[in-house]
Amino acid sequence: MEPGAEILVKCLEKEGVEIIFGYPGGAALEIFDALHKSQKIKTVLVRQEQGAAHAANGYARTTGKVGVCLATSGPGATNLITGIATAYMDSIPLVIITGQVSTGMVGTDAFQEVDTTGISEPITKHNYLVKDAKQLPRIIKEAFYIAESGRPGPVLIDIPKDVSSSQVEYEECNSVVLRGYKPNLVGNKRQIKQVLKYIRKAKRPLICAGGGVISSQAEEELLQLVEKLQIPVVNTLMGLGSIPRRHPLSLGMLGTYGLAQANLVVQSCDLFIALGMRFDDRVTGCVEKFAPQAEIIHIDVDTAEIGKNVRVDVPLVGDLKIILGQILEDLSIGSKEAWWLKLSNDHVLPTDKLEEEGELTPRKIISALNNILPENAIITTDVGQHQMWAAQGLKIERTRSFISSGGLGTMGYGIPAGIGAQVAFPKRPVIVITGDGSFQMGMSELGTCLEEELPLKIIIFNNRALGMVKQLQDLYCEGRHVSVHFKRTPDFRYLAQAYGALSLRVEKQEELAENLEKFLNYPGLAILEILFSPSHNVYPVVLNGKGLDEMIWEDVERDHKEVGK
Repeated sequence: MEPGAEILVKCLEKEGVEIIFGYPGGAALEIFDALHKSQKIKTVLVRQEQGAAHAANGYARTTGKVGVCLATSGPGATNLITGIATAYMDSIPLVIITGQVSTGMVGTDAFQEVDTTGISEPITKHNYLVKDAKQLPRIIKEAFYIAESGRPGPVLIDIPKDVSSSQVEYEECNSVVLRGYKPNLVGNKRQIKQVLKYIRKAKRPLICAGGGVISSQAEEELLQLVEKLQIPVVNTLMGLGSIPRRHPLSLGMLGTYGLAQANLVVQSCDLFIALGMRFDDRVTGCVEKFAPQAEIIHIDVDTAEIGKNVRVDVPLVGDLKIILGQILEDLSIGSKEAWWLKLSNDHVLPTDKLEEEGELTPRKIISALNNILPENAIITTDVGQHQMWAAQGLKIERTRSFISSGGLGTMGYGIPAGIGAQVAFPKRPVIVITGDGSFQMGMSELGTCLEEELPLKIIIFNNRALGMVKQLQDLYCEGRHVSVHFKRTPDFRYLAQAYGALSLRVEKQEELAENLEKFLNYPGLAILEILFSPSHNVYPVVLNGKGLDEMIWEDVERDHKEVGK
């Protein structure tokens, strides 16, 4: 006979779990005590439960494994909710374990009781309320299988306190049988032939590689297809890194804040091949105006995504790695003409001409980073202008090396996600790019960096404002603004010192290169604050209701200009 908590830990060890990010509390004490005895699982104590979910997310995205986090009942569980939703929107495999009040107290509004499974149901792939410790081996096995199979996502397991402490006989579970859940992995042969037919007749084909390429580990197959046919590639935010950015066929990110060249190519192509993407509004702009000349092939493991937002001419359901392998096996098509090179490149980096010589600008910061970042660096970002500047300009060469919150757009994500990445890869440089607003949402996790002695590198883009909100107000609100400028902010240098970090500040362009080098070469935790004017905005930008070729690419204060018309 063994306690339920020890059976849980034994099952986690069997699934190959090495790291759990968590925060203890009364309803989860038995589980934390059992983890303390484990010789195989390291428990990382975060400073707030949301940080545990984001850290597990960063761990999962950089390793390709299932991330695991743990919290107590009530506020512990509800603090996880934003992190769970972040993972759900971006299809990240997590197993979330929460403590719960004893089964006899469930539904009585007991101390620190909430309906965790009810609250989390819309933002999990599946969830469980465990009522008998004998069920734990089966539930753990199922949870990991569901989290990482098909379209990945978070699975929550809610464990009442009496289940964790009850003594039962451990019965090993070695297989999963789930009626009604059998993800389709292999592409339909008839549809494969249709895909090849459409590629064969296309004169201006284009591939859009989304996050599904990375989650299915299909980067090698994508590159083979691209190079064999000489088809250019654009990326969604989640798909960055699926093809090296310096590759001659990589055109960068498309969408609302996409590069002008990438957006113009989408609007000019006659075949749009969508790989593992959702066609969300940040990608398409106005759906009716999206890729108006193109027939669309959509390949995705999730049937529900195909045809949901955009009309599709050829749907194909299955695992991208398998399907691209099938396409390559049957491929007998020659390379395509470099049609995209005939498009004007005049507006690829249009804001360069607006930058004064000697002025410290976000674009120059990103350029300096490209010159000095090690090839094996992992970048995590928060959400806002800094995120889009990084996505537009960084030369991401490796898969699973650019980690950002896409679907939910969660501020406070960058630092804990960086912690997850650094714990997974202690010898690789991990750089967090954040803003002064986002930093203040995630800075509690500096305590985790201090305790775990993590050499995280944090760059704060400090424009003393909520820059993206300000930009949206400039574009949409016609002068009717709420305040987005911080009247007073902490001196981040003293905060860095409090957590034992190297503190650096840059206020002039001539200070940038030297301080970046000091920052990246420092062996421990380091924070580099870069101050610049809040007048800088992210361009080009596609306004609501506009097509991707109707980009505003100059600051509204300097007259609107549009390209592609």
